[in-house]
Amino acid sequence: MLKKLLLFTIALLGVHFYSFSQERILERANQKYDEYSFRPAIDIYEKVLEKGYESSDILKKLGNAYYYNGKYEDAASIYEKLVQKYDSVITPDYLFRYAQTLKTLGDYQKSNIMMTRFAEKTNPDNDGKTKIFDYLEKIKENSGRYDIEQFKYNSKYSDFAPAFYNNGLIFSSDRDTGNFARYRHTWNSKDFLDLFIVKDNDASDNIVQKVLGDVNTRLHESTSIVTKDGTTMYFTRNNFLDGKKYKDDKGTTRLKIYEAKFVDGEWIDITELPFNSDSYSIAHPALSPDEKALYFASDMPGTLGESDIFKVQIIGDGTYGSPVNLGKTINTTARETFPFITSDDVLYFSSDGHSGLGGLDVFATKIAFEEYDQPIVNVGEPINTKFDDFSFIMDQESKKGFFASNRLDGLGEDDIYGFVENEPIQLDCLQDVTGTVRDRISNEILVGATVKIIDEENNEVSSTITDAKGEYSLGLDCNKGNFVRALMEGYVPSEEYLSKSYGKPQIVDFYLERDIVSGGFGDDLAKLLQLSTIYFDLNKFDIRPDAEIEIQKVIVAMEKYPSLRIKVNAHTDSRGNDAYNLWLSQKRADATVKYMISKGISSTRIDGEGFGEEKLLNECGNGVPCPSEKHQLNRRSEFIILE
Repeated sequence: MLKKLLLFTIALLGVHFYSFSQERILERANQKYDEYSFRPAIDIYEKVLEKGYESSDILKKLGNAYYYNGKYEDAASIYEKLVQKYDSVITPDYLFRYAQTLKTLGDYQKSNIMMTRFAEKTNPDNDGKTKIFDYLEKIKENSGRYDIEQFKYNSKYSDFAPAFYNNGLIFSSDRDTGNFARYRHTWNSKDFLDLFIVKDNDASDNIVQKVLGDVNTRLHESTSIVTKDGTTMYFTRNNFLDGKKYKDDKGTTRLKIYEAKFVDGEWIDITELPFNSDSYSIAHPALSPDEKALYFASDMPGTLGESDIFKVQIIGDGTYGSPVNLGKTINTTARETFPFITSDDVLYFSSDGHSGLGGLDVFATKIAFEEYDQPIVNVGEPINTKFDDFSFIMDQESKKGFFASNRLDGLGEDDIYGFVENEPIQLDCLQDVTGTVRDRISNEILVGATVKIIDEENNEVSSTITDAKGEYSLGLDCNKGNFVRALMEGYVPSEEYLSKSYGKPQIVDFYLERDIVSGGFGDDLAKLLQLSTIYFDLNKFDIRPDAEIEIQKVIVAMEKYPSLRIKVNAHTDSRGNDAYNLWLSQKRADATVKYMISKGISSTRIDGEGFGEEKLLNECGNGVPCPSEKHQLNRRSEFIILE
């Protein structure tokens, strides 16, 4: 018994020692993870899983570490296990990243399922009715507009962040950093990045050189932009200045944007921009066309997602305005980064928050007049793939540019690609509006009616007239609300408001009403309504079916205008006895009044009188020979407006 107890005690101590050991290992892994040292964290988490120790926290951090290193296949495997085994404790951001990794693997159907779940968790009030837009068709429409080729100065290392400079490029790379891996970054166990310059017109063999001066250090330098006069460079670097490295309260060295001046062939006088912080990252500078504003990516307070795009005014003399978030149309709950602005105010940026093919995709939107609510357009293939595609730049005049990608056909981790844009991307939101214009009462088509587009400032944008079928077609800018207005002489104008719809075709049919309001005392409502002749059978006064249709139009008008009072005047031609015609016309007037009262018109609003042949419209009186067509003009009913 004592022996068994001793063995049991030893076993318990072993379990305790193993648990304590695992806790120490995980503590070290979590510390590396919190410091963004993902590569060491991955190694530790993998070993812990191999030993059978698993938890939702380990899977979350390991999946994220894979994800942020671009190892999407490994990330997908971990996220899938997380969703299957720990679904009740995962937050929406894990569903989102899982959906992104599935896109990278080409499983768009399952990705859509995860995105639907993500949308339902972030918007629980929709009762599960969220529908995922079929974005692949839209991306397909934008695809095929570029010819791309590999940048001939790529290396087997990471090459990205191209920036125009003179006739060449400045780009970031972890090729020959000169420190023999002494300062490898623990995010991905790669050498730190430096800025290089390629002079494509240089006749020497050493075309690719490090940027001269004080820009490059033993830490990261990446994205850059140089002013048009070539005197100032803005660039991204780790929080490192004057030989000192600074960290936040978690021990992380953040990213900052610095400024350098070009003096005697070198970039010197490095200064930190004043809106940087040790507590968050600011990176990837881009200049507005007039160079009065600087755009950048950051996770500063006020960020909607993991990183957003911001703008700050360049006041001058080293002073800047306050950073402004570009808003929720551009920024999402995920990553928006690597902004670039063309000379015609088109913002290109990379995102994994907008609908894409997988990983980071390149998107475009117009930002003229500081409007940041225009449609976001995926630039399509071949720029975008299921891998990360980013740091897009383009010269608007030549339609040539560069971008970077970690797609599989490259030489290194990331590679730069050149491209030519053969067809401009459609950023203006054009929407077709079509329809038919008809008479509301008769339903007859109205040929020659005018249809106009009126903007919200009541300015006429465009107009057309209806064709022989009463149809029209117009285009409008669906970035803003518009009124579609139909007009025709003798009719009351009608219009309909169309809110922003982002390119979806609209059908707007108009049913115009006769303008009887403009009529006054003594006017004939039959003429205003353009009624057909109301006929009665010979020597009869009952309402015929064809006359009933026309009288019904008068009834509709009286229902619409409750204050309208009318008098029915009935007339005959001169054929027949005068006294008989007077009697017959009165009977016909009475029959019309009785019919309208039976359909709900108050007797106080309608009266009738027969005039026989007393008010002929032509010379066809007694004894005057006239054709039947002329006699017919005299046989008429009038609906005279009394009030």
